[in-house]
Amino acid sequence: MYKKIFSIFILVLVVSIGFVLAAPNNSQQGDSTNAIAASQQTQDQNRVRVQDGTHMGEGGQMFKVQTQANNRMRLEVEGISAECDCEMKQEKVDNKTKLSTILSNGKNAEIKIMPNTASEKALEKLKLSVCSEENECKIELKEIGSGKQTKLAYELKTQRRAKVFGLFKSRMQIQAQVDAENGEVIKVKKPWWSFLASEPIEEAI
Repeated sequence: MYKKIFSIFILVLVVSIGFVLAAPNNSQQGDSTNAIAASQQTQDQNRVRVQDGTHMGEGGQMFKVQTQANNRMRLEVEGISAECDCEMKQEKVDNKTKLSTILSNGKNAEIKIMPNTASEKALEKLKLSVCSEENECKIELKEIGSGKQTKLAYELKTQRRAKVFGLFKSRMQIQAQVDAENGEVIKVKKPWWSFLASEPIEEAI
């Protein structure tokens, strides 16, 4: 009898202590969530539509932004440019400009990688030397993927010479996508018959 009462008492005591210990954690989690939400709200308020002109990026690199026809934005660094059909935002931090845009899934995507860096990475992957408007090589900043996998990326498209079976001259459309946030090459796309063709290292044409 006494053993049962004692056991029940111990059980109630343990449960009570558990609730007491859990209560501060829940409070801390709530405070943490509120702080994150408040920080996000402040960042959102600081983001405004990017102004045309020359800006300094977080790394000290200068870049130029210009509004094109149909509200497309043109982002240019060191003569390499990319157009984006998006509403580009800017946030000033210590006289430096952070760029971002809101994706279709509601996520805020930072533009940390500039067109010149994206172009360099894409050309290296495609084994090309040059990308410019003169040789029909274009770079676009666009959404790729869908749902939670949606992200912002640079897409470089161009044509290059190739020889099918090493004999027949041809040209093939190729492209590479580079993540605008971390600079990783996401995807390389070539025609299905590209495995039958040789691709000499050359300038884009």
